[in-house]
Amino acid sequence: MRAIGVSNFMVEHLTTLLKRATVVPAVNQIECHPYFQQRDVQDFGTEHGILTQAWSPIGGITFYRDGSHGSTLDDPVIGDIAKSHGKTPAQVMLRWGLQHGRSVIPKSTKPTRIAENIDVFDFELSTEQMAAIDGRDTGRRGGPEPDAITLEAFGREIPED
Repeated sequence: MRAIGVSNFMVEHLTTLLKRATVVPAVNQIECHPYFQQRDVQDFGTEHGILTQAWSPIGGITFYRDGSHGSTLDDPVIGDIAKSHGKTPAQVMLRWGLQHGRSVIPKSTKPTRIAENIDVFDFELSTEQMAAIDGRDTGRRGGPEPDAITLEAFGREIPED
């Protein structure tokens, strides 16, 4: 048995892959957080048995480049939900992702934040709270466009074997 995973595959990439591959990816790792939810990619994955794994599930990379949006950590809706549960905004966003059935992989090098990030299994968000966070989607990517990741842009060879 073989298992594969992919990263930053959009619907068109997955469609092409599924036409050619003999093994369906087990996971597609994509940027996914309250401000950028990529529901079309997630829905396609669900239809084909591909788990969405969210990189940047707290939205840490989002919107610092152009300054047009603040951090998800400062979002008032998320903050109010966090206060109601005695949790941090980061914990609420991780719980939101988990309750949607995603795998979430937050990044941290700080022991206190690592401990905080795992402490998300002792509360549950209500249907209304989930819907409120779902409503935060801006449709704007914080990371690079998948099609912008090219050999020319990054100057690295990708081995073919």
